Amino acid sequence: MASEGGPDRRWWKEAVVYQIYPRSFNDSDGDGVGDLPGITSRVDYLDDLGVDVVWLCPVYDSPNADNGYDIRDYRAIMDEFGTMDDWEGLLAALHERDIRLIMDLVVNHTSDEHEWFRRSRRREGEYEEYYWWREGRDADAVDWESDRGPAGEAPPNAWQSLFGGPAWSYDDRRGEWYLHLFDRKQPDLNWRNPRVREAVFDLMNWWLEKGIDGFRMDVINLVSKPDGLPNDFDDPFNGTLSRVPNGPRIHEYLAEMNDRVLDRELLTVGEMVGSELPMEHARRYLDPDEGGLSMLFHFEHMTLDRGERVWEREEWDLSELKAVFNRWDEGLRETGWNALYLNNHDQPRMVSRFGDDGEYRRESATLLATLLHTLRGTPYVYQGEELGMTNYPFESIEELRDVDTLNPLRQAIEDGEVASFDAVKAGIRANSRDNARTPMQWSAAENAGFTDGEPWIGVNPNRDEINVERERADDESVWRYYRDLVDLRAEHDVLVYGDYEPLFPDDDEVWVYARTLASGDGEARGDSGGRTGPADGEERLLVALNFTGDDRDVSLPGGVASDEAALLIGNYRGEGAADATREFAAGELRLRPWEARVYRVVE
Repeated sequence: MASEGGPDRRWWKEAVVYQIYPRSFNDSDGDGVGDLPGITSRVDYLDDLGVDVVWLCPVYDSPNADNGYDIRDYRAIMDEFGTMDDWEGLLAALHERDIRLIMDLVVNHTSDEHEWFRRSRRREGEYEEYYWWREGRDADAVDWESDRGPAGEAPPNAWQSLFGGPAWSYDDRRGEWYLHLFDRKQPDLNWRNPRVREAVFDLMNWWLEKGIDGFRMDVINLVSKPDGLPNDFDDPFNGTLSRVPNGPRIHEYLAEMNDRVLDRELLTVGEMVGSELPMEHARRYLDPDEGGLSMLFHFEHMTLDRGERVWEREEWDLSELKAVFNRWDEGLRETGWNALYLNNHDQPRMVSRFGDDGEYRRESATLLATLLHTLRGTPYVYQGEELGMTNYPFESIEELRDVDTLNPLRQAIEDGEVASFDAVKAGIRANSRDNARTPMQWSAAENAGFTDGEPWIGVNPNRDEINVERERADDESVWRYYRDLVDLRAEHDVLVYGDYEPLFPDDDEVWVYARTLASGDGEARGDSGGRTGPADGEERLLVALNFTGDDRDVSLPGGVASDEAALLIGNYRGEGAADATREFAAGELRLRPWEARVYRVVE
């Protein structure tokens, strides 16, 4: 609970979350696919890293049209991943090490092989309206078309799937079209039906009773569809992205979920689709009396460098990236909490995207880590990020596995918009979700120690240079730095609860900010362990990050410099620590390429 005049303390604010994509983490049986026993065998690795929570991507029974995000049975485990006993063994192993587990909740849609959909297409009783069924339109009377239905018939509206092609497919058995905002094998649930909501809440409570510690909620802001399903031809997806996110009843639905299922001691993080999430919606999602979520994932920083198509890229400036983080820190300062991430299973590797994966791979990987672990919010580490894993050098379309890349690329080639894979290879290499899904690199052995069989997707050829064994043996490695950052955040309340003050917001080369925690805001909790807070006055940190491959000079504003300062952590280990302290006292920093420094200032 919050102390009077102090922060609202929650364990999930102080945690570091580690995301596992099971298919690519560790394979125990040699079939080339990661599995639950494979994860359990690596739990000590997670404990050594120091993380507090594991977010487990879907392991439910699924036909795998979208690598598990198309669920056939929410109460069963996919055969490739193991059994329910295996899952329970993983949960026990994590809890024995005081690591919590949150599950991926995918309830905007199911698989078309789910029992609910099979019954709905047969118009069976209560299941008839479990999904979005509509009659088609006269193709001669509208400006859109599809080859997924009867001749002369067009889909109910012009919405496009976020995975490419129409957002509607025709079902011969029912004789109607069904909505799928993603793959055609992922029909959207009709949340207007109270029976659907009841079924979702039941399955959530079922998993909570098994002992999990929360949920990551997949595309949860899409579950409320707009009245009349209107088109918007100014949207590249004809309304899917402009009309559906944050729909008219979304806050009603999440408030009901909050009342029926959620608890403030759970970690709940909602994925919010859309290029810009209105702050008023965000605050309502996080309000304990409304949506009740702990935090949310927005996509504003993930769209800075993306064009409309998966192979299209845009230039971005550091000041733009800062502006996104600054907006969200200010917007949720009084109400809410931020989730901090730069990559996940749906995004390319952050060191390749925001850093330098060549000459300064180590330095830029550790700088980006410093950013995420010293901003206000809960940091999320995606598997392999702690090694500085990079994007994969795809050479052909045959190496790709992701429907979000393959579907639009194949359609564009078929339509003549794109000549071949080679014509857009650079963009695919930069943007594809498959970059994040290549196997975890455990060693320099064949297949990076991930499997004894043929991996389901290619192993990055840089496994000899970047792997767990090598990183853990090197005191100056990315992995060691992550371990130290996790410790630092655990020891200093100011990194969790302190105010954030950005300096030089328009500078496109350096990112400098202060974190300040006033006396009384850092009072120890009962389970605070070794956390420290200010006894009197305030605790103040200054973070300086050079986002370039050259030396950069930084003149600190008046009142910032101090003779009483210490370098808490930096990514140039053992090199010039005394100089760094003297520079701070003089108010003139000279940052080396991709250098990160965190100072503690004594007032």
